[in-house]
Amino acid sequence: MRLGIRRTFKILAPGNSLRKRVAFSLVIARLILVPVIFLAVYYLFEMRWIVDRIVNVDAPAATLAQKASIEMLEARREERNYLLLHDASDLAANRESLSKVKQIVSQIQELEPEEMGQTQKALDSLGVYEQRLGAAVSVVEQSGQGDADRIRSVVWAYEKDLDDLLRGARLKKRAQLIDELRNRVGSFDAEISKTVQEGNPAMRQVTADLQSSSQEVLGMLTELETENWKRVESDHKEARRLMRSAEWALSIVSAMTLMFSLWVSVILPRQVVKPLISLREAVDHAAQGSGAVDLEIEGQGEVAELAKSVHDLIVHLRHTA
Repeated sequence: MRLGIRRTFKILAPGNSLRKRVAFSLVIARLILVPVIFLAVYYLFEMRWIVDRIVNVDAPAATLAQKASIEMLEARREERNYLLLHDASDLAANRESLSKVKQIVSQIQELEPEEMGQTQKALDSLGVYEQRLGAAVSVVEQSGQGDADRIRSVVWAYEKDLDDLLRGARLKKRAQLIDELRNRVGSFDAEISKTVQEGNPAMRQVTADLQSSSQEVLGMLTELETENWKRVESDHKEARRLMRSAEWALSIVSAMTLMFSLWVSVILPRQVVKPLISLREAVDHAAQGSGAVDLEIEGQGEVAELAKSVHDLIVHLRHTA
């Protein structure tokens, strides 16, 4: 009879069953995925709201305010041409430009209902300007033609300067061009008013009122434009802040995901594979008939139950041999 070496194999199967551990792993994976999905949806909707406001509200409103300012400058130019030349076509062009300004301000009201107070003030100031222009037209119609040659020379010089400015418009930015147009119009106000008043002293108060009301309209339009561009800039900053927050949050979630993946791919398999290796060695030792086999089984779950079954099988085979 061949004596064998009695060996003891330790089967360590800590924790619960494999089914519960797999279920637990799935729960953790879902708990990680839920905030990832939530954050992705949250930042997506926030960015969509900001981009939508920039594209559909703030930027169009600022552009419309710029356009309204340009039309108002054009209306002032036609107003001065009419007061100097008494040409009905200039008056018609002035009223057409004013009509365009009203339409543009109404479009801004539709885009930004929250700015109803500011836009309504602009419309009210525009109405005051139209009333004062009507008073100026009445004075012009009562006073007659005046010194046409002297007046035309002033207007031609005025238009020539504006034409020179517009020729170089392609080399300048839109905002810079608008500022220069406003400055040129303002610089001619004193000279034009002086010329009109010299030809017709009754126009002194009328031209001063026209100038103040038109400046008020331009000031409100400029304020609307500035506020909208500020909102565009603010929205850009908010979008960048959201991007940084998203990067930070996703970095944290990515680190958690990496740690969990390491646990799933390294630690969890070792807890399952190590007792199986010990069990295989015990079975190999028993199959070789090298001696008795004792199994020290610790833990619970499928691996522990399998080890108990193998141990019972080995004991049964030894007794029947």
